[in-house]
Amino acid sequence: MSAEQPDAVPGIVQHDEISLLDLALVLAENIKLLVFVPLAAGLIALGVGFLTPPTFTATVRILPPQQQQSTAAALATQLGAFAGLVGAGAALKSPAEQYVALLKSRTVLDAMVERFKLKDLYKTKFAVDARGALEAAMRVSVSGKDGMITIEVDDHDPKRASDIANAFVEELRKFTNTLAVTEAAQKRLFFETQLKQSKDNLTESEIALRGSGVSEATLKTMPQSALEAIARLRAQITAQEIRLASMRTYMTDSNADLRVALQELAALRIELSKAEQSNTAKASGEGGEYIARFRDFKYHETLFELMAKQYELARLDEAREGVMIQVVDPAQPPERKSKPKKAQTAILTSIAAFFLVVLFVLLRNAVRNTSQDQETAAKLDRIRQLLRPWRA
Repeated sequence: MSAEQPDAVPGIVQHDEISLLDLALVLAENIKLLVFVPLAAGLIALGVGFLTPPTFTATVRILPPQQQQSTAAALATQLGAFAGLVGAGAALKSPAEQYVALLKSRTVLDAMVERFKLKDLYKTKFAVDARGALEAAMRVSVSGKDGMITIEVDDHDPKRASDIANAFVEELRKFTNTLAVTEAAQKRLFFETQLKQSKDNLTESEIALRGSGVSEATLKTMPQSALEAIARLRAQITAQEIRLASMRTYMTDSNADLRVALQELAALRIELSKAEQSNTAKASGEGGEYIARFRDFKYHETLFELMAKQYELARLDEAREGVMIQVVDPAQPPERKSKPKKAQTAILTSIAAFFLVVLFVLLRNAVRNTSQDQETAAKLDRIRQLLRPWRA
């Protein structure tokens, strides 16, 4: 047994060597095919590269506005219950991502299509097709470390490529001027609306107060200071309700600050209820209508003052922060084309063609070997017969 075992191992090695030799023999028999087909494919790819118009890539890098600490936050203590609104909005985690979305928006793309007559340039009938072609020719990316935005534009004309890249920055500036992009701009827009509404309510309450009339007896039964105190309490309750509505957008009900704010609101309501109950008897009689209208007037007046202060603070923040998009590297007409890379394309095409030819040669040789077997040959004939109707 020990004498026969060594003879089996050399047999296996010999069988493997014969298989490798057979493979080498098959490749040697088709050496011309393996050489000339990849060479021809590479030459064809090289010729196509020479016939393809060169593409140039222009690049512009910009630095979007950075979020800054609000001036309103520093002066919030002067506004009482409205102080919570100053820091209510959560700062953007990545402002650059927002500007990337604006660059790819339909408004900016349509402005670029109209500005450079891209429907004629891309030979498209509809603006949506020109917009799609422009999207395919542009790339926008954000650097993770410094937050800079890179805009790349491909075009066959290097001068036009740089013009389009720089124009994207100009159109982005125009678009952001019409939007409340930054936190300060959003606050300014919000308080501008609230201020207008408060002013209209104040005007209506003042007109109603003048029409009610006033007598000396009315002022004696309920002094003006008492009416103003009730109005201030009502204004503080409204401000606290607005603050809570803002806090709930980014806090859960279990948050400690939210619970404290709810307790403050409950305390203000209790205080207002006591003040109104203690003055209900005094408010009846001849001056009841005037007292109610005067209280409403003071309420709207207090709200208007709070909104005016907050609006001015928001304007200061917006003026200081601004939507200032800084161009770090303006686009210049590129001197070298970015594609096609003729040599690289020809080499990769030749390599791919070589492997495809090798695969074809091996498969053809395998089919020839299997066809020598009668059983396998019969199966192949049967398959050909079944496929003939489909050929017809």
